[in-house]
Amino acid sequence: MSTRSLRTSIAVLGALAVTAYAVVMVLQISVWNPLAAAPGLTLGEIGAVAASRGETVFTPAPWVFACIGIGLALVVLVPAILVPTASTRVVTAAYLAIIAGGAPAYFAASFGPGMSLADTFAISGGDHAAGGSVLMVASGTAAIVLVVLGVAYATSGRATASAVSA
Repeated sequence: MSTRSLRTSIAVLGALAVTAYAVVMVLQISVWNPLAAAPGLTLGEIGAVAASRGETVFTPAPWVFACIGIGLALVVLVPAILVPTASTRVVTAAYLAIIAGGAPAYFAASFGPGMSLADTFAISGGDHAAGGSVLMVASGTAAIVLVVLGVAYATSGRATASAVSA
């Protein structure tokens, strides 16, 4: 496989991974978590009960953060495909960083809706559905892989430099 086709494959898979992360984030915040927090109620009923108590469970925040993530993925994808001298390492690191950055984005996007659910139904504001754990595992794994690749790249450069100077 050529370097260019490897970079293109990584870029496409990275963009798909970020998009999947964004979809899971929106579903977790807007569908799965509210349904798990208030079992037996529909999304419409959850929204109505929350509104009657002055709370807003369904906000545009998850969509905004998801669109930002997908936008960042496209910012990496286009040059990765179109620029022949683009670095495969940089493309890989960029997608790992976007996915690792999904954890704080998820926290920020879910905080308000989670607190609204907590205030409305007298429950904790944390995750009640498993999607949040999936997102945290994905972000944590991406962060670890990013660090490992960074260390491997940094030490391989030192090994090469010391071998050349010896």
